[in-house]
Amino acid sequence: MGSGAEGRDGAGGGGSPARHDDGPDQGADGFPARSWTTWVPVAAVVVLALCWGRDLPGPVLALVGAVLIGSVLSAVHHAEVVAHRVGEPFGSLVLAVAVTVIEVGLIVMLTAGGGPEASTYARDTVFAAVMITCNGIVGLSLLVAAVRERVAVFNAEGSGGALATVILLATMTLVLPSFTTSNSGAEFSGAQLVFAAVASLCLYANFVAVQTVRHRDYFLPVAREGHDGPGASGTGSGPATGGGPGPAEDTEEHAPPPSLRTTWWSLALLLVALVAVVGNAKLVSPAIEDGVESAGLPKAVVGVVIALVVLAPETLAAVRAARRDRVQTSLNLGYGSAIASIGLTVPVIALASIWLSGPLVLGLGPVHLVLLALTAVVSALTVVPGRATSLQGGLHLVLFAAFVFLSISP
Repeated sequence: MGSGAEGRDGAGGGGSPARHDDGPDQGADGFPARSWTTWVPVAAVVVLALCWGRDLPGPVLALVGAVLIGSVLSAVHHAEVVAHRVGEPFGSLVLAVAVTVIEVGLIVMLTAGGGPEASTYARDTVFAAVMITCNGIVGLSLLVAAVRERVAVFNAEGSGGALATVILLATMTLVLPSFTTSNSGAEFSGAQLVFAAVASLCLYANFVAVQTVRHRDYFLPVAREGHDGPGASGTGSGPATGGGPGPAEDTEEHAPPPSLRTTWWSLALLLVALVAVVGNAKLVSPAIEDGVESAGLPKAVVGVVIALVVLAPETLAAVRAARRDRVQTSLNLGYGSAIASIGLTVPVIALASIWLSGPLVLGLGPVHLVLLALTAVVSALTVVPGRATSLQGGLHLVLFAAFVFLSISP
């Protein structure tokens, strides 16, 4: 769920842009006839129509789960195509909104059908997204880059600003509810929830503006000393003001933008995929909850499952970028996804709480508060130097492993 400065390959995406021009897999009208990303959403909608309102046996639920995951991946792919056509900053908004719709759809569907015990699904999913992005994605990317290049280098200014935004958003929406006194429990009052929602949206909009317009160079890879390709400087200190290293010109061959017809087809298929994701999530939500309950796992595991499904494409893209020594792109993906997850999900969930029955619990418990504080401190120490080794990558991965373990065994 990231926002970016370079389309999918910049601050809001990872990996090199795939070729979206009309090729052998597309017809004369731009329709990507042979691509699995075309037929999976259509198949998912057919499955949704056939299964809606019925009691589903295990094999059918497995099929629904498979097309659900395929629809998530298809939706992100078609969002990439549209983003590559419209450019920045609109491209990053398309990507962020598409992924956030998936996340919100899953949360709302599970909350609506989960009863009183579902009041923490939004909190659990958003917190899981923060931990996955800031520790899982960032840690794995740093480790991959450091193993290949010995030292992972990136832009400290851009990454530091993104990390500060994540910390502020997480503190305001997930920490403060545990300490406010207007309502009993870890809940905001109505006025507090409105303020948190509006503030989150404003912070996200400000971050997108800085990242894509005013200080776009802070979020671009900078030249590694002795290399002409993308990477970062030996200091990772950011844009040069004199003779030092500055932002690298992207020497990779960028794919041409898709044709207008291809873009319209992708937009249509994106909408189909989003409908399929939200609808099929409703079908499998009872099975997910029953599986968690039968395994004796805490309800918070449901939120972890949602976040893992939504962020799987972002994780793969970040690792691909790190393998190409584009660590800044990986960090943009991780921190940008966390910012979008909070900055867009919380306002929508706050609006949905108007018609959703039951309380909306956002405040974290003591264990998760400690994990969030540790993440903030370790992340700051990682980002400030502008360079990291496999040690920093390992630290973040251990934090992520602790989060997963303590979610299963609190």
